[in-house]
Amino acid sequence: MAKRQARRVPSRSHTRTKPGPGRPPVHQETWSKVSVVLFDRQILHLDRLASDGRGKGGKSLNRAEIIRALIDALLESGMDLKCAASEAELRARVSRRLGTPYR
Repeated sequence: MAKRQARRVPSRSHTRTKPGPGRPPVHQETWSKVSVVLFDRQILHLDRLASDGRGKGGKSLNRAEIIRALIDALLESGMDLKCAASEAELRARVSRRLGTPYR
């Protein structure tokens, strides 16, 4: 049986001279696209937060930026999330933590 030689295919990222289709990359770290189910009331609230930022002359944030910031802040807070047995319990713990002067 003859051995097959492995062919080396040049990486397209090195040969491409003009940007490809779609949005330009804006993230400085590796990322994955995920889909989650949000309630209509949550989407409305996120959209209000985004539009309020535009109305005050600040940089507008989109839904994904708001969600990523909230997740990062929760993770960086040091809160013990392992104790929450349900979504409702996690929401209650975070609400209590945010409602107190201790941060």
